[in-house]
Amino acid sequence: MTELRAASSAHIPFDVNRNGRSTLTSDARYRLLLEVFHSTRGTLDLHETLDRLLDALQLLVPFDAAGIFVLREEVLPARTGALGEQIAGVSWRGFPPRSPLTDPMLREGKGIVGHVIRTGEVVCATDVRLDPRYIQGREATRSEVAVPIQLDGRTIGAFNLESDTTAAFRVKDVEILSFFAEATAIAVEKAMLHQRLTSADELDRQLRTAQRVQERLLPTTLPDVPGHELAGVCVPSARVGGDYFDFVPIPGGQIGLVVADVSGHGLSAAIIMSAFRALARTGLRSGQTLDKVAETLDRELPDTTAGREFVTAVLAMYDPASGLLRYVNCGHHPPLLDRLGQAPQWLPGGGPLLGLIPGASFEIGEIQLAPDDQLVLFTDGIVEARSPAGVWFGTERLASLVTAHRGRRARELVEHVVVEARGLAGARGLEDDATMLLLRRASPRA
Repeated sequence: MTELRAASSAHIPFDVNRNGRSTLTSDARYRLLLEVFHSTRGTLDLHETLDRLLDALQLLVPFDAAGIFVLREEVLPARTGALGEQIAGVSWRGFPPRSPLTDPMLREGKGIVGHVIRTGEVVCATDVRLDPRYIQGREATRSEVAVPIQLDGRTIGAFNLESDTTAAFRVKDVEILSFFAEATAIAVEKAMLHQRLTSADELDRQLRTAQRVQERLLPTTLPDVPGHELAGVCVPSARVGGDYFDFVPIPGGQIGLVVADVSGHGLSAAIIMSAFRALARTGLRSGQTLDKVAETLDRELPDTTAGREFVTAVLAMYDPASGLLRYVNCGHHPPLLDRLGQAPQWLPGGGPLLGLIPGASFEIGEIQLAPDDQLVLFTDGIVEARSPAGVWFGTERLASLVTAHRGRRARELVEHVVVEARGLAGARGLEDDATMLLLRRASPRA
């Protein structure tokens, strides 16, 4: 291996084929494979693997600048947005710093490298000033060669060499580089697989942490309110979600009730929900009126959502002594009032959803809970559950279940409703987080 590591392309043995073209001998190919193996053994890190390959390549084909460029989607998680680059400059030498926000090759896949990755073709430009595909990466470059890196028949990236001299790269250099790229594909695949597995493990750890944090944000114990029953349940459709319910003790003996739903689900929704919880609890405990609490949430949430997400919610204050309930509906499903012997009622009024409409105003609703009344707050994960045949759970089914099972304890009732929704969805499961809160004013006879 010492001889090879000190070699240049002029010392690598070639055969001459029938067409008069020189090709790498079997011995040279074997030695190149060994060089790749020895260069990359002992590491599974993608960046270190590619750096080592460039070190080995420079001893075989001299260059003034070089890079190994890989499609971003192959090495990094997908990212949306206008500023997401197409090509990741995983390893390079001799180039000035390149920004993915402004570099047309990295951002839009332009230039000779982009052409090679798109087409899978080899390009050897003897004078880049005459090649219309060339995008300047460095002022001194006069010639360039780029070959594709391919896995399972698809092009995932390119080796790129540049020289300050015109016509610096010969046919032999191109063949060495092409074979080197072919031989390194396995090493690159191994490193990329390791990176994906490492990233997946790290994401799994983050999700487990987020799940534990979110579980602590939901009530673990319920307030003891004489003459009343309280219950709540939240079932995320993913490991972490954007639904939230709460019972918030308020000075003076009142209780704050909250049910909220962040648009979307998953980790980002859980982060927004955490910020919402802090703002809502602070507002309810501060003595502000409900409309002012809603206005504060509407004003402050865009700092967390960046104006892309929104929250629907019902905020309420309940006085157990009098049975008076005040509430604000912020773009959410209307609360359900189940009154013994009467048809279910959907409480009117409210305002728009939170976080998207600057300067929105909100209306406070008010109702008196009588003995045996039940108030239900819920998110759309319950009423929008649907069967494989497309049958929706719906608000009428929810109201019927609440009325029909009012003889159950509050906790049993909310769990029964959620079980029914999940049963309707079948094996596909709930498509959105499902949350339900119930407040029941007990009969004096109970």
